[in-house]
Amino acid sequence: MFGEGPAGQLIRRMNSWPYDGPVARDLAIDLGTANTLVYAKGKGIVLNQPTVIALNTRTRDVLAVGNEAWHMIGRTPGYIVAVRPLREGAITDFDITERMIRLLLRRAGVTKLSRPRVLICVPSAITSVERRAVKMAARHAGASSAYLIEQPMAAAIGAGLATHEPMGNMVVDVGGGTSETAVISLGGVVTSRAIRCGGFDLDAAIQQYVRREYDVAIGERTAEELKLAIGSALPYNNEVKAEVRGREVATGLPKIVVLSPEEIRYALREQVDLILATVVDCLGDAPPELAQDIIYQGIYLVGGGAMLRGLANRLADETEVPVHLVPTPLECVVQGAGMCLDSFDRLRHMFTDADS
Repeated sequence: MFGEGPAGQLIRRMNSWPYDGPVARDLAIDLGTANTLVYAKGKGIVLNQPTVIALNTRTRDVLAVGNEAWHMIGRTPGYIVAVRPLREGAITDFDITERMIRLLLRRAGVTKLSRPRVLICVPSAITSVERRAVKMAARHAGASSAYLIEQPMAAAIGAGLATHEPMGNMVVDVGGGTSETAVISLGGVVTSRAIRCGGFDLDAAIQQYVRREYDVAIGERTAEELKLAIGSALPYNNEVKAEVRGREVATGLPKIVVLSPEEIRYALREQVDLILATVVDCLGDAPPELAQDIIYQGIYLVGGGAMLRGLANRLADETEVPVHLVPTPLECVVQGAGMCLDSFDRLRHMFTDADS
């Protein structure tokens, strides 16, 4: 019991004041090969940065992360490297990934005093070893506990689909390193297909084409810019050519090359065909009743790679099923995971390898 004097009255008033210190908000993380997005419960998306980290190889110091590191790709001296610690949806360097996650969580407001629960979106194609590595990286980076949810399920929730109804919903997630297709019904994945082919493979195909046909080497960022400028899966109106600068392999001198959209389509054909074939195979695996629902409902396209011009129409032509590009394809997965935070205990059965 507090005394009745001024000191006791002051202590009672202090105990009634709202606490403005660090609060452990639940977080959802879309740990993508291309971008990492963080969603804070009650606040929405608080961080959206490229999954890139710049290191000094001599001292192993972290020089930059996210946007700052992305701008360094292909522009650093020999002792500084700007790397993507995730390739094809898998962690290639555990230590670097952990350091990057720690820095990104710090930017999202995580401190030693606020250790939140973290829900991480992962590709369904990763192995159990990779799943454990992702969880350990998050916990070492400051999370009190880590849970995983597969990206297609999170994408379906983010797209507003009736995932808990006895109805077939089909989601195609074309990310930076993986492309995943899933048929979802009654809160679970009925059938799925995943390949380690995504937006970065499209960029690499453009690089290989320019080198093979013109004997010119271009960088990863230049190939991506070329894809965004004139890349497509189908011919489109008002096509224009694009000028690209690179290094001639034979002489080592700078050289300018002019490329047409038709050439870029040709360069991308194998990767686009592979993604489409995966969707067709997954649709063929679906039970007849769910396939009938999908024919009526359509296919929902999410992910950064889904924004390739004409991909939705090409997919509709291949499957003879309506295809819908969601309004926010880049944010859809983390938004779905964020919605799970609001019903954490009720939806916990949908998480994989949950910590107690």
